[in-house]
Amino acid sequence: MSNLLNELTTEQANERTREIDRLPTEDIVKLINQEDRLIAEALRQLTPQIAAAADLIIQSFRSGGRLLYVGAGTSGRLGILDASECPPTFGTDPSLVVGIIAGGSAAIQTAVEGAEDNVELGASDMDEHGVGPNDTVVGIAASGRTPYVLGAMKRAKALGASVVGLCNNHHTPMVDIADLMIEAVVGPEVILGSTRLKAGTAQKLVLNTLTTTAMIRIGKVYGNLMVDLQPSNEKLVYRAKRIIGMATQATQDEIDEAYRLSGGHVKKAIVMILAGVDKDGAAALLEQSGGFVRGAVQPTGRGE
Repeated sequence: MSNLLNELTTEQANERTREIDRLPTEDIVKLINQEDRLIAEALRQLTPQIAAAADLIIQSFRSGGRLLYVGAGTSGRLGILDASECPPTFGTDPSLVVGIIAGGSAAIQTAVEGAEDNVELGASDMDEHGVGPNDTVVGIAASGRTPYVLGAMKRAKALGASVVGLCNNHHTPMVDIADLMIEAVVGPEVILGSTRLKAGTAQKLVLNTLTTTAMIRIGKVYGNLMVDLQPSNEKLVYRAKRIIGMATQATQDEIDEAYRLSGGHVKKAIVMILAGVDKDGAAALLEQSGGFVRGAVQPTGRGE
């Protein structure tokens, strides 16, 4: 295993940062920023693969399935972060996007000894979460060879799920398992020994892109406005009303009234104003359009 790890891009020393420990603070920050700028270009070249993965997720959502992220350590935490942000951001049920980490919830804050090396644990976690043919499972591992993640991916595939591999190296064991690979190779880290840096940033960007793209394609966005947010606090109530206003150009009184009558449901409030209907009428139009605001208001010729 040690010889194999030595060959990984994520385990190489970065020639550009060899003297970083001798630099003053501002120069260290500049150097880290210079390395971070390489990430976006590397991911741009993976646009077809990322889009294909998003399409698998969209298909799962439309089939009544889920997106499950599986990882260990930093990769697992990033999956949980992205999953946990979907309900408040897009109004999804918490079961739609699920983050699973080796070692369970205790591993979110503290490393669980040996969990990431346990192939059987990865497989059993897929069984425990009831993975099936309508689901998409994204295995995340910087090295592309974490036993827990590989075990989960193999079991998910055997259960009929679509399986995506996300790693930061080329030609890893994930290739032999995944239906689709995203090899986000961003070069050696600023400091050797911590893939929470460029590799982790690349992973987070990919995960954000996958869920955001999927949510747009299933009707959670109107224009570039999030219209399925859950206004669960004062800030989000303000944001919800502002989005209604931006979508409709209505007066503040009209916005407040539609928000109240819709029960704080942003989509319904927008359709109520643009289509000139009541709450029940907006609900019917949204049901007919599959939840898409644009489809619900298009017959009126408004809302463009």
